[in-house]
Amino acid sequence: MTLTSTPTGGPALTQERRIVTAIPGPRSEALMARKNRAVASAVGTTMPVFAESAGGGVVVDVDGNSFIDLGSGIAVTGVGNSAPRVVDAVQAQVAAFTHTCFMITPYDSYVEVAEKLNELTPGSHEKRSALFNSGAEAVENAIKVARSYTGKQAVVAFDHAYHGRTNLTMALTAKSMPYKSGFGPFASEIYRAPMSYPFRDGLSGADAAKRAISMIEKQVGATNLAAIIVEPIQGEGGFIVPADGFLPALVDWASTNGVVFIADEVQTGFARTGTMFASEHENIVPDIVVTAKGIAGGLPLSAITGRAEILDATHTGGLGGTYGGNPIACAAALAAIETYIEDDLAGAARRIEATLVERFALAQAIDPRIGDIRGRGAMIAVEFVDPETNEPDAALTSAVARACHQAGVIVLTCGTYGNVIRFLPPLSIPDALLAEGIDVVLTALENA
Repeated sequence: MTLTSTPTGGPALTQERRIVTAIPGPRSEALMARKNRAVASAVGTTMPVFAESAGGGVVVDVDGNSFIDLGSGIAVTGVGNSAPRVVDAVQAQVAAFTHTCFMITPYDSYVEVAEKLNELTPGSHEKRSALFNSGAEAVENAIKVARSYTGKQAVVAFDHAYHGRTNLTMALTAKSMPYKSGFGPFASEIYRAPMSYPFRDGLSGADAAKRAISMIEKQVGATNLAAIIVEPIQGEGGFIVPADGFLPALVDWASTNGVVFIADEVQTGFARTGTMFASEHENIVPDIVVTAKGIAGGLPLSAITGRAEILDATHTGGLGGTYGGNPIACAAALAAIETYIEDDLAGAARRIEATLVERFALAQAIDPRIGDIRGRGAMIAVEFVDPETNEPDAALTSAVARACHQAGVIVLTCGTYGNVIRFLPPLSIPDALLAEGIDVVLTALENA
């Protein structure tokens, strides 16, 4: 390919897959040796290469290899790396001031981000927002707000859930390794309900919701329950899309019983699923929406947005943080949101979905190792199984991912059973580059 990506202030990046050294190359190997001497070993890496530049649909490493990016830094660079509006906004803000702490001397960009979130998140009710740094921090604050508002303590999360790595969010997260093992004890009053997983449980949304609600009523009790928190499409758990009707039934039950319904849209938010927020696919209106990842084009920012009466119930000073809503991140967020809207990146996500689903459906017709293809927008997963037993095949998944990495394509694995490859390309990826990336994945599967 000869297409180029030209981030403002930087050189054009040719939009091509290009392997010029062994993977990893010598400079990456040297940097990895330094990393192993300087960085805690618990901080792992998926790829054995070090990035030097990125843009459009490629990441270029320090050895000159150019990788097709089907991961977006785990759904963070939805607008593309170094997107022009984001670069311009960040450069202007850095020149003005880098930090004051919004709780000391506030600035208008924080307010404008809050206004945008209040406008864009589902529902026409009056809303408030608060800004933080990471998805886990936002989840923790959503739980704090729900407990403060309801005066209750219990929280229900779901099988296969991932909500973060802090103590409370580890308790909410379902998977032990690598997220929870050895790190307890965890926060109390956290309960787990069964998730709708159509490929594995075969239940309708109504039946799956009935099962979950029955467990909640019997084992927790609505009078003790502050909040239900759920990802509209589960991320780390395997891009599990609940059956139609599951989420609306939970929302209705929560509303009837005075329980705060929290939608964790950290991975699904900001055009990723073909709508601005995944909750829109089933027309649900959460009481609180948690956002992060794609919100600011790669800068650390997160938020909670919810009903005014819920967020305003917490005492002044109860929410905040030194870096929360940093002015540089806020400038990036405003530019990223403008890009999502003006460039119709939700439409781009739907086109990416059509390409991914069509290509893998054709492959599935002749390869029974592809057990399931699911997701929405540019958030698509392929679950690999043993064709004889339908049991998860984590070894095949790992082999395919390794082969893709060696061939110059960044792919990510996920799933409770480690048998899912997830596709999260930047919404700016050129069509031909996406098609080539899929070719590489299918070749890796054929050769595995």
